[in-house]
Amino acid sequence: MLLLGIDIGTSFIKASVVDAETQKSVASAQFPEKENAITSLHPGWAEQSPEMWWQNTIQAIKKLTASDKFDPLEIAAIGISYQMHGLVIVDKEQNVLRDSIIWCDSRAVEVGDEAYNEMGKEVCATHLLNSPGNFTASKLAWVKKNEPEIYRQIDKMMLPGDFISMKLTGAITTTSSALSEGILWDFKKDKLSEELMDTFEFDRSVVPELHGLFSPHGELLPGIAKILNLKEGIPVAYKAGDQPNNALSLNVLQPGEVAANGGTSGVIYAVTDQLLADKFSRVNSFVHVNHESGNKRVGVLLCINGAAIMNSWVKKNCCDEMSYKEMDALAADIPAGSEGLLVLPFGNGAERMLQNKIVGAHISNLDLNKHTKAHIFRAVQEGIAFAFRYGLDIMRENNLHPTIIRAGRANLFFSDVFIQSFVNATGVAVELYENDGSVGAALGAGIGAGIYKTYSDAYSNFKPIGKFEPTNVELYDELYKGWEKLLEKHLE
Repeated sequence: MLLLGIDIGTSFIKASVVDAETQKSVASAQFPEKENAITSLHPGWAEQSPEMWWQNTIQAIKKLTASDKFDPLEIAAIGISYQMHGLVIVDKEQNVLRDSIIWCDSRAVEVGDEAYNEMGKEVCATHLLNSPGNFTASKLAWVKKNEPEIYRQIDKMMLPGDFISMKLTGAITTTSSALSEGILWDFKKDKLSEELMDTFEFDRSVVPELHGLFSPHGELLPGIAKILNLKEGIPVAYKAGDQPNNALSLNVLQPGEVAANGGTSGVIYAVTDQLLADKFSRVNSFVHVNHESGNKRVGVLLCINGAAIMNSWVKKNCCDEMSYKEMDALAADIPAGSEGLLVLPFGNGAERMLQNKIVGAHISNLDLNKHTKAHIFRAVQEGIAFAFRYGLDIMRENNLHPTIIRAGRANLFFSDVFIQSFVNATGVAVELYENDGSVGAALGAGIGAGIYKTYSDAYSNFKPIGKFEPTNVELYDELYKGWEKLLEKHLE
């Protein structure tokens, strides 16, 4: 029996087929080969076309089923992972009304702050566990305020994964986890937040029907099945935001367990059984995939918007002819600290951990007679690692103290230079696994379709492929102090 996982990323769509018995990937494909563009009509704005995601999803799955590595008709369930916090709005005919305002868009910060002040710190901290900030609900409020003609046509608002599920099945559903990432969930009452809906004066009808995260969200339409070379009627049995799903892919389900991801954005995601709210909303709490009202599981997320996108920017603009592997090889020959070169990677919108300030990306202390492109490659990796350290210190302020972090061998965690910089900067070991978001989505589909009777059944063959330990913490502490001083200067 096979399972299909779809990961709706910012850069591309990845699809994987997993053997349910072995939990191993049989085949994977991504589309497009080069990264998707982000439209930025104004500084701090970030949009993508949901229809582009859908067409890329079709191409990724068709590429996958054409591989001849498996029988597509043996796929029994579909799972979806998706970029978090994006807003998709459709009319009654399920037509998209505007491009999605995606996760790194900063336009709704002021709208969210106004709602925070109106609702009050106590309600936001104890019920929402977050400030409305520039999350999905605030983005919808921005549309209501600034694009009233579009707002009046809205039948349903969705997260990106809800949209792809709708295209596959024709059904529009959502989950408690999705609503929580939009800051629409009341953790104390375990339901849609009435206070938030009233504050923004949203009609309740715009919120899709609530389903369990691991449950049928609709069945594959005959016409879509034909296009994708799949069996009609198979269920979409799971959908979750990319970071809760990344944690699922790494078997991070219990309090104290921690996952990390180094994609376009950088993330540390810790699971707790406490309703935790940071006093400045610098880290954010969401419903984890295995949360239940009587068995609370909350995912506390540190998100750094400017992570691998900084590495990608350097590659595209300085050495597009080189591979990341070649860049890493050059960076490995440069000593720790990059001979004084410092990089702040915050050029991808407002940073929550910096209290929604837009700092921008900076390369500092550049010596034209000493520094080479290899120094820049290493300084970028170290700058991202120091950003993780800054965020992890905030998590420690909130009584989260990981002793080991699990990560998939993907994106930034492909690079030994980055991993060693990360463990030395944070002082925390990293355990590496083969799984990625698309594999996690496939395993989630197996749980949601009842193919796995328990969570542990989905991880019977789960083993680490490597481990990195901190080796030079004192030196990196000193290097971090210089980096932090540079950040403080730009925060003034």
